[in-house]
Amino acid sequence: MAESQVPDRHAQLLAYARSLTPPSGWKIEVSGDEIIMMAGPSVIHQRNLLIVREQFDAHRPADLMPSENTDLASPNVGKLRNPDLTYIPIAVVEHGGNEVPAEQAAIAVEIVSPSNPENDLVGKVRDYPLMHIPLYLLIDPRDGVVTLYSEPADGVYHRRWNGKFGDRVPIPEPFAFALATGALIRYPA
Repeated sequence: MAESQVPDRHAQLLAYARSLTPPSGWKIEVSGDEIIMMAGPSVIHQRNLLIVREQFDAHRPADLMPSENTDLASPNVGKLRNPDLTYIPIAVVEHGGNEVPAEQAAIAVEIVSPSNPENDLVGKVRDYPLMHIPLYLLIDPRDGVVTLYSEPADGVYHRRWNGKFGDRVPIPEPFAFALATGALIRYPA
């Protein structure tokens, strides 16, 4: 009986979160039984995202498009996440709406927020493999480190690459390139 109630509870929470109208510049995410509201990013965050996006755009497969702040939904596990950058099939545009099934995302890219780092460092490391997102690139300007999670199975990522700003991150298929991180900017101390 409890198993049939879990999806209903998640569906109700997702429906409630979707009914909210956040203030301009804010976004909403759902993880389990939590609704998370986050403020818009800083200019350092935006600059780092641009550095990363330009490189991914140069190596993206023709059938994928970049999307910033797209809701990736996994109702069956009660997750609604909104990565800073993702690449999704161009074909999803035909379905319209504001959400994309999370399992269609090729990658989730996050720039760690100084105001809520646990969301990216703990919550999304837990949620993204459950949502079947194959790659999770985590950039932390607080410490100048980069982590790439890959090979999700059984609800966890089984491979983790760690480096620091200045290293080249080996991004696997479908992108297949080495991400240069030397131009990334750290947050002020």
